[in-house]
Amino acid sequence: MVQFEVPAIVPADPQANITDLLVERVKATPDLALFAVPEGGGWRDISAAEFQKQVVALAKGFAASGIEPGDKVGFIARTTYDWTLVDFALFYAGAVMVPIYETSSAAQIQWNLSDSGAIAVITEHPEHSARVAEVRAELPLIRSAWEMHAGDLDKLVTAGADVSDDEIERRRNLANGADIATLIYTSGSTGRPKGCVLTHSNFVELTRNASRSNREVFETPGASTLLFITTAHVFARFISILNIQAGVKTGHQPDTKQLLPALGSFQPTFLLAVPRVFEKVYNSAEQKAEAGGKGKIFRAAAHTAVEHSRLQQEGKKIPFLTKIKFGLFDKLVYSKLRTAMGGRVTYAVSGSAPLGPRLGHFFHSLGVTILEGYGLTETTAPATVNQARKSKIGTVGPVIPGVGIRLGEDGEVQVRGVNVFKEYWRNPEATAEAFDGDWFKTGDIGSFDDEGFLTITGRKKEIIVTAGGKNVAPAALEDPIRANPIVGQVVVVGDQKPFISALVTLDPEMLPAWLSNNNLPADMSLADAAKNDAVRAEVQRAIDIANKHVSRAESIRKFTILPSEWTEASGHLTPKMSIKRNVILADFAGDIDELYAVPVNTTNVSLS
Repeated sequence: MVQFEVPAIVPADPQANITDLLVERVKATPDLALFAVPEGGGWRDISAAEFQKQVVALAKGFAASGIEPGDKVGFIARTTYDWTLVDFALFYAGAVMVPIYETSSAAQIQWNLSDSGAIAVITEHPEHSARVAEVRAELPLIRSAWEMHAGDLDKLVTAGADVSDDEIERRRNLANGADIATLIYTSGSTGRPKGCVLTHSNFVELTRNASRSNREVFETPGASTLLFITTAHVFARFISILNIQAGVKTGHQPDTKQLLPALGSFQPTFLLAVPRVFEKVYNSAEQKAEAGGKGKIFRAAAHTAVEHSRLQQEGKKIPFLTKIKFGLFDKLVYSKLRTAMGGRVTYAVSGSAPLGPRLGHFFHSLGVTILEGYGLTETTAPATVNQARKSKIGTVGPVIPGVGIRLGEDGEVQVRGVNVFKEYWRNPEATAEAFDGDWFKTGDIGSFDDEGFLTITGRKKEIIVTAGGKNVAPAALEDPIRANPIVGQVVVVGDQKPFISALVTLDPEMLPAWLSNNNLPADMSLADAAKNDAVRAEVQRAIDIANKHVSRAESIRKFTILPSEWTEASGHLTPKMSIKRNVILADFAGDIDELYAVPVNTTNVSLS
């Protein structure tokens, strides 16, 4: 059994809780700008001391309103400064936050609030409040509901004016490391969401070790980041807390359509994103170049960037001609993309799905090292992450100090250490099933290289076994296909079938630009585009590229383009944009059956 385990580099403190991270930060650097909020056309800094003052004032409001230590409080809001303010105020009040995705349906909200036993809920705006109101009759434990847009945070602060500092200090110190810090529900991609009990030690020990092991990213003077992925997800929540621990300045931009202007004005030193964001940046730049008659130049620049980065990583000598082309394209293409990202980004932390080597090498040549990592809600986000000092594109890096990973006999990734959650809330059966001793069984399949860098190859439950007995990992085919600008999502099918096929959806954001660049009507509907010969040829091209990475028995032989898209609203994607494979297989069973209605012998045939 292959196993890699790295001792913690920061001594554990079993008595510490998350609030201690802020107390230590204020004590060390009270005047350090810990946050920046939009103001006018720029940003206004908020110091560590000012943030703590606001946290305490709001915590007093929660105490005055009847929130007791240990109470569960639901929270639905976008990614803004107020999100972390509420988070820490609840910690200071001794309460336990139950974050809920702001895109969640009324039924999902009802489940999270009722299962957790929440006694109060905070929403950001009327739309969120309306969804709560739909199911309020099914939530008898909810005593209080506050809406931020209605000014309720200010009202809470006013209501708590008479609560003493000593009372908040008492509450703040009640929890120790082993106590519950938050209850985060899984995305529900494989069934009903389960509540993950994450402790204070999970966050305290993991942030301390992760920031120290990647100090070039987080502990460099002037380090800053602009958060735009949802803070309800453990990935951004972990980084938000780590930034306070490490003294990183954090800004927020909940509207991704305003991301580029925000990056230009905020000028972060590192980014936190999921692979789909990097794909969008690349594809948008390519289509913009195509529209300006410079598509050929962009593709040549991208090819040179990837080649240059690959040679660097392999330690090979870079040919003189490649150096010349790289220097030329740096002025023509790369520098403009760097400027678009704010001009100061040197690192990007990527997680939640595989990035793919092509994008990793492309951004590396831009001067942005993408530190791909791996983890789950159950591991408080990262279990592994590439290091600033040494990263390997195509891997998710080595284990974080304080964490151990072993591979089961079937290649399943199993984790133990400071980051592993305590249990599933009120679900002892699921908890017992998820552990082998103190090792958490992730359900993911992976492999290590000789230096302990992990590569994730697929999910155990998603492995397809064809009628011929061939094991196929869908991700190996899906990820390169999804990188195509017009592809929205793709699901590979073929379990117990004679060959592999694929269901494909189109990207409604990228499709118009591609259509225009290919002399087709930009306003073509998804249904019409799905039948268009040029569109089908482009999807076929993406599939051909993916097929080059696998054997013939694993290659996609047929595909169909669906006339609609998969979204969170349609029930086919999770809030972090992961596909709900089981739901898709059920909802599109007829389309799958049609793919296999007529046998094929050729390598690739599209279904009209």
